[in-house]
Formats: sequence, structure tokens, C-alpha cells
Amino acid sequence: MTLNRRFVFALASLAAIALFYLFREHWAHALGLLPYAILLICPLMHLFHGSHGHGHSDHKP
Repeated sequence: MTLNRRFVFALASLAAIALFYLFREHWAHALGLLPYAILLICPLMHLFHGSHGHGHSDHKP
């Protein structure tokens, strides 16, 4: 392994440990926010989806 790959592996390992700690310690808070997150995600998906794929001029009725 080169030094760059070791650094990336160490950084990814530390990130995985940090995410595990955050999920484990704050899971109750995250579950409490889940309904609000769903309500926020739905309009954001509609907003950012835009009109991709609609209104093609070569589309025959």
C-alpha cells in the first residue's frame, strides 16, 4: 500500500467509526425527526426533479 492509500483507508476508517458513534448515541433524536424529514424530502424531490423528460417535441399524442 502506498502512503496515499493508507491515508485514505485511515480516513475512511475514522469516518466509519465516527458515523457509528453518532448513530448509536443519537438514534432516538434521529427517529424523532424522521417524520419531519420525510415531509421535507417530498417537496424537495419535486422541486429538484424539475420537468426532466416532459414536453418533448418529438412525442406523438
